[in-house]
Amino acid sequence: MSKGEETKARILQQAAELFNQQGYAGSSMSDIMRVTGLQKGGIYNHFQSKDELALQAFDFAIARINQHNRAALRNKHHAVERLQAMIDIFRNYVDNPPIKGGCPLLNTAVESDDAHPILKERAQQAMNSWRHLICRILEKGIKKGEIRSEVNADEIATIIIAMLEGAIMMSKLYEDSVHIQRAINHLNEYLESHL
Repeated sequence: MSKGEETKARILQQAAELFNQQGYAGSSMSDIMRVTGLQKGGIYNHFQSKDELALQAFDFAIARINQHNRAALRNKHHAVERLQAMIDIFRNYVDNPPIKGGCPLLNTAVESDDAHPILKERAQQAMNSWRHLICRILEKGIKKGEIRSEVNADEIATIIIAMLEGAIMMSKLYEDSVHIQRAINHLNEYLESHL
């Protein structure tokens, strides 16, 4: 990796953490300069605008989450076991998230709802990718006879994601990981008894 590529990667990581903690709108160029230790020209040498940096920083954060998902799914073959491995990743999201500030998908989706349509679209793409992964695991499990044939994969994906993201929000709000722990325990029991 060249020095320029290393600098860009460092900017992306630091900006991803800043945006995830303070939000896109709440992060000024001065904040970005402070966390990166670079002047405006040094940042704009790698990114044409704050918008471009925000999109690439979001992609960086989602790529970090996807790495955790791939690692959790490695060596898991049964559909329920794969889903439980994905859910279990969230056990540490409150106290030790992959990106400082919590779940970047949740944070970005909430912030970009009306204020930043391009970032909202990127968050939708990331959510679609997550939903499709869960659906593929469920559909493959149905084909292999590991999951009941009447299970609605898209419905289960919605339930899993909504429960995890809601529990993260509650755990962050109350500064108490008990909420995510309860959601994970409930989802694991649900998967074992209803699929």
